[in-house]
Amino acid sequence: MSPSTMKQWYIKDAEHDLDGLVYQDAAVPKVGENEVLVKLEAASLNYRDLIIPKGKYPFALQLPVVPGSDGAGEVIEVGAKVSQFKKGDRVATLFNQGHQYAEIDTYAAGTGLGGVVDGTLREYGSFNEQGLVKAPKNLNSIEASTLSCAALTSWNALYGLKPLKPGQVVLVQGTGGVSMFGLQFAKAAGATVIATTSSEEKAQKLKKLGADHIINYKNDPNWGETARKLTPDQAGVDHIIEVGGSGTLQQSFKCVKLEGVISVIGFLGGVDPKTQPTVLEALNHICTVRGVYVGSKALMKDMVRAIEANDIHPVVDDKVFTLDQAKEAYTHMFAQKHFGKLAIKIN
Repeated sequence: MSPSTMKQWYIKDAEHDLDGLVYQDAAVPKVGENEVLVKLEAASLNYRDLIIPKGKYPFALQLPVVPGSDGAGEVIEVGAKVSQFKKGDRVATLFNQGHQYAEIDTYAAGTGLGGVVDGTLREYGSFNEQGLVKAPKNLNSIEASTLSCAALTSWNALYGLKPLKPGQVVLVQGTGGVSMFGLQFAKAAGATVIATTSSEEKAQKLKKLGADHIINYKNDPNWGETARKLTPDQAGVDHIIEVGGSGTLQQSFKCVKLEGVISVIGFLGGVDPKTQPTVLEALNHICTVRGVYVGSKALMKDMVRAIEANDIHPVVDDKVFTLDQAKEAYTHMFAQKHFGKLAIKIN
């Protein structure tokens, strides 16, 4: 039997930065007939989690809310009409709870966990059964807690529009969660991976993960042309996972292949209207520039099967925080001291 109270984090508003994050006691949620109660064992943070308290998140938001889109744990109670899960199942959360199949629509875009719907930075969570997937059998809870946002976004970038083929070339930027999953998924598919980074230490880690070519973008600011030279016949890169913003997008256009895909995930490097390429660059380079907003439950189930089949283990930072240290975890991630995903152990 589950307890009646639990600990959770709460974002009161988007006006007080991290001071708006409050750690509090709360009642354990009740389970409706189509819902599942999960004892959350781990969660992980994304860049999105950092900008919500700052009031900089551009998508649907409904405060106050329990933060965190990514989580994994054990099913401890199921509603009377639940058919997909049973007590004891190990599960991971779906980012947009309403995005089940195919393309995202307006409704699904407004069902983000930790933004509109109460998220994972709590000890127990009640979720509609449509908002969960069975966790990969080869992963522990901390590893499984990293899949909801970064992993599925990366999988969607490579398989959601124009599926990656063996022998193609993928470029990933930096060593954040999306890029690390992109590297792992691409290598499992038989692709060649070019990775960019700013430090020799991170370059060595990228090599261990299987990156075929590594470019230090601080030493080589014109890395787009360098990347193109590394591709067969210098034809360019098939898939680019674009996380940087205005400056990196300029370089991505320099190395993208004709009919290649630039999947725009984020803007970690900032947005500068003066240097940001125009939409006409997509015509000039005969490529697709696509914004990716995570992915559907169907895509996530495909991804889970690939993770199990290839025994892929997410790259998780060595430093793991506890639930009561979540605010410290936010600060640690703001300082970009992490490598891969930053995890929080809950139960």
